[in-house]
Amino acid sequence: MYSDTKAGPYMTSSSHQTDKIDRTDQKTILVGVTDIFFYTKVRDALMAKGYRIERARTQQEVAEKASATTPSAFVVNMNDDRFDALQALENLKADARLKTIPILAFANHEEVDTFNRARALGVTKIVSRNEFSSRLRDLVEEVISAQQSAESDS
Repeated sequence: MYSDTKAGPYMTSSSHQTDKIDRTDQKTILVGVTDIFFYTKVRDALMAKGYRIERARTQQEVAEKASATTPSAFVVNMNDDRFDALQALENLKADARLKTIPILAFANHEEVDTFNRARALGVTKIVSRNEFSSRLRDLVEEVISAQQSAESDS
């Protein structure tokens, strides 16, 4: 649908929509997770679909890496004890340049409050850990497609 090539410095102001899409790295997924085994599973599944993975271990790294790469999606573990996912989400949504990055979050299915807080912070989609594990590639593509559709409608 969209080319991986960058538009370069010759874009006109009338191509604002294209400029926004071109600045987003359509093949980089930012992953906020500290568990190396879970990260490896995510990395292997997404790299098989041609995605590049950028790992963030802290909420500060999320902001830094999102600003540097403008990923096509952010995947976050809401239950990571060593990673403040809610703070990371607040930071992303507070930055006008980053708040449109689609976010796929996952949490333990019994944590209704976590699901509600994630939705309130603007997560594109939050699913149970089991659904995330079994449908990871489809879910990532779903949130990216939803964001692209929303951008083309505006």
